[in-house]
Order: sequence, then structure tokens, then C-alpha cells
Amino acid sequence: MNEVEYNPLIARRFRGFLPVVVDVETAGFDARTDALLEIAAVILHMDEAGQIHPAETHACHVEPFPGANLDPRALAFNGIDPDHPFRDALPEAQALKRITDPIRKAVKASGCNRAILVGHNAFFDLGFINAAVERTGFKRNPFHPFSTFDTVTLAGLAYGQTVLAKAAQCAGIPWDNNAAHSAIYDTEKTAELFCRIVNNWQAHAPDQSWQASL
Repeated sequence: MNEVEYNPLIARRFRGFLPVVVDVETAGFDARTDALLEIAAVILHMDEAGQIHPAETHACHVEPFPGANLDPRALAFNGIDPDHPFRDALPEAQALKRITDPIRKAVKASGCNRAILVGHNAFFDLGFINAAVERTGFKRNPFHPFSTFDTVTLAGLAYGQTVLAKAAQCAGIPWDNNAAHSAIYDTEKTAELFCRIVNNWQAHAPDQSWQASL
């Protein structure tokens, strides 16, 4: 993959935050007790016209932490077999490092202060990230601990839809139900949706003062 040149103007657009789209796949709904099984992240960049686009995708399979709950209903929904021999899953601390190292580099390269998580029901994804950070004592978490951009809210405003598949389709983004519910696919589609909404807003927003030096 060619190295991305990050435009520091993105820091001005989002008040020093670098948007990073995240999706997690889990073995339940409780971040304290249920296993984190997959993490995917899409780092965004800004072009010279002030439009944002997906730049890099990073993903990792995660080993259930010791004593983690594995709800059979959640596994049936996302189709993940935690014991599959070819998952190449990493322990939580290593998985966090794998995902966050390129994010921290992008934050620095773009002149931002830290990353902000973008997600569809973002509180869910951030909750599992924060729980894994706490369990492992991970020290280099680039994400803001509670602020997020939630595409559920943004899509509800822009398209009148809150389900990711329906919002993507309303935005003119192709959707494959057979590929959905994998962390990479859902993250990349969420990234497309977020970029579409932000770029459309910028085309019509009355205040573009942050773009003064474009």
C-alpha cells in the first residue's frame, strides 16, 4: 500500500480530532463480560478540495480474554468461530497495538491532537475498545475516551434512516447483505457513509471559515 499523505487541514475541520471509523464484532453486548472478537478501523484523510475520503483500513482478529462470555446467539449472528484454527487471532493487548499504531501515526501526520471514533452506534464500539484498554492496561490509546461521531444520528438526519444497510443504500452506496457483519465490511461501508454525509454538508454549509487557506 502506498503511504498516505495526510492533509493537516483535517485538524481544523474537526477541532484537532482525526476521525477514524471503527467497527467491532463481539460475542455479546456487555463490554465488561463478553468477548471482543474482531476490530477494524478506517483512517480518513482530506484532499486539497476539503473533501474527506477513506485512506487506510486496518483489521485484526482478537482472542477472547480469559473468562470471557461467548453468547451463542451473538456468534450465530456474526458467523464467527472463535476456535477456528485459521483466525490468526491476537491477544487483546497485541490487537490494540496492531490497530492503534497506524492511527497514532496518522494523528501525528495530520497535525491532530488525537483520534475520535466514528461508528454506527458508536457508543457500542467505543465501549468495547475502552473495556479492552482497561483490561490490558494499554497505555497508548489514541481515541478520545467518550466523544464520538455516530452515523446513526447523522444518517437519521441526512436520510431518515438509522439502519446501516438502509442508510448506505439511501446514500447511493452499494450494499451486500452476504458480506455484512464482518468488521472490515461494516467499517468500510460506515466510512463511506460518514464521508458522504460530511462532504454533502460541506457543499451546502453556509460557514466554511475553516477552509480559508485551502
